[in-house]
Amino acid sequence: MERQLVQARLQVLQAQVEPHFLFNTLAAVDYLIETEPPRASRMQKALITYLRGALPQMRQESSTLGREVRLVSSYLELIKMRIEERLEVEIAIPEGLESSEFPPMMLQSLVENAIKHGIEPKPDGGKVRVAAGVQGTQLWVEVRDTGVGLPDDELLAGPTSGTGLGLQNIRERLAMLYPGKSSLMLRTDSGASTVVRITIPHQFSPQAAPVRNGPLAGKPA
Repeated sequence: MERQLVQARLQVLQAQVEPHFLFNTLAAVDYLIETEPPRASRMQKALITYLRGALPQMRQESSTLGREVRLVSSYLELIKMRIEERLEVEIAIPEGLESSEFPPMMLQSLVENAIKHGIEPKPDGGKVRVAAGVQGTQLWVEVRDTGVGLPDDELLAGPTSGTGLGLQNIRERLAMLYPGKSSLMLRTDSGASTVVRITIPHQFSPQAAPVRNGPLAGKPA
């Protein structure tokens, strides 16, 4: 019974995906239909591609880092179509880590957080970098953005805070999935970059999704 309650709670948390970008994308498509129909069509197709990957993931109990990176790449491609040169993307995943187990939609939440609170509020935009590595028996995955930076109260609250930036959902999921064996760190580097890093036990999954390193790995067709 306790396991069922935990699984039910995880499903609720997993389903709380930020709709911010979806509304903005639909509004952009609606506008472009009148002004740039070909671009509107491309954006609509990209949105369909993203949703086809994202919706099944919301119902999964487990995933791989490779699959999650491909989903995030589709999401970032959509954002880049909307805000264009204001967004620069880099994805750096070492070979072999694509088959590592990683919670579904968690990386997506980190990237959404970086776009919504870092890049979009900054007039000139910035860069989002997704990276991963292994340290001992732990897998770390981080999202770095060069957006507007963290407010002082977030920094003073400590490295595992950041509830005001929508990270509480992730923290709760980590606590239930890996009790006492995971962490979520929030920091700034020289005041120029905001970094959110997740650390979990490193385990391999038999299901692997290849990841191609580059500016937009997994770019949808």
